[in-house]
Amino acid sequence: MSVVPGARRAILAPRWRPGAVPALIAAAVLLVLLVAALAPTLIAPGSPTATDARAGTLPPSPEHWFGTDRSGRDVFTRVVHGAGASLGLGLGATGLALVAGGLLGTLAGLAPRRVDGVLARAVDVLMALPEFLVALLLIAILGPGTGSVLVAVALAAVPAYARVARVRTQQLARSAFVESALVLGQRPWRRVLRHVLPNLLGPLLTMAALGLGTAIVSAAGLGFLGLGATPPAPEWGVLLSEGRNLLGTAWWVAVFPGAAITASVVCASVLGRWLGGRR
Repeated sequence: MSVVPGARRAILAPRWRPGAVPALIAAAVLLVLLVAALAPTLIAPGSPTATDARAGTLPPSPEHWFGTDRSGRDVFTRVVHGAGASLGLGLGATGLALVAGGLLGTLAGLAPRRVDGVLARAVDVLMALPEFLVALLLIAILGPGTGSVLVAVALAAVPAYARVARVRTQQLARSAFVESALVLGQRPWRRVLRHVLPNLLGPLLTMAALGLGTAIVSAAGLGFLGLGATPPAPEWGVLLSEGRNLLGTAWWVAVFPGAAITASVVCASVLGRWLGGRR
C-alpha cells in the first residue's frame, strides 16, 4: 500500500497550532514563577530580609545575581521570595473575581427581565471605570493592607466576569439542549448545574487567564503606593517603591522586580490568548 508523499508528511508532521511555541514558553516561565512562589528556598535559600551594611547597593555579580539594595539585602533573593506574595495576590483576586462575577452573571442571566436590567446597568457603570481606580476607591473604604488589596482587586474585576457570564448564560438558556431539558420536566437548578455551568466555565477560565496579569499589576501598583504590604516585606510592588529613587545610582533595585512583574503579566496574557484561540 503506497502513501502519497504529501499525505505522509501531513501525517508525520506535528499538529502545532499557531502560537503553540510562545504558549509553551509562557507556561514554562509561569511554572518557574509558581515554584518560586511555593518553594522559594529551592531557588534562593537565603533570607530576603537579611541586611549587610557593608554590601549596600552592590551591582549584579556572581555573588549577588541581581545586586543588593541600600540595606545590603540580596535583590535576587527578595524577588524570588516576593513571587509568593505577588502571585498569591494575583491568583487569589482572580479566583474571587471569577467566582463572584460568575455567580452574579449567572443569576442576572436567569433572572426576570427587570432584575436583569438593573444588574446589567450597574455592571455597565462599573465597567466604565478603570479597574485600578475602583480598587483605589475600595482601599480608601477598607483601609490599607494585604487583605484589603486582595479584596479590592477582586471586587474591581467582578463586573467584567459578570458581564461575560450574563451574556453566555442567556445564550445557553435559549439553546436547544436546555429547552429539551425544560420539555422533559427537568428542574431549574438541575438544568443550571448540568447544562449552564459546565458550558459557562470554559470562557470564564480563559478570561481568568487573561485577567491574571491585570490582577498582578493592580496588586503591585497598590503595593508601590504603600497601600499593600509594608517594607521590608519582599513584595514586587514594595521592591519597586524601594528602588524608584535609585534608578540613577542603583538601577537594578527597581529593574529586576519590574522585569518579574512584566514577565508574569506577558506570560499570563500569551497563555490566556492561546487558550482562548483554542476554543
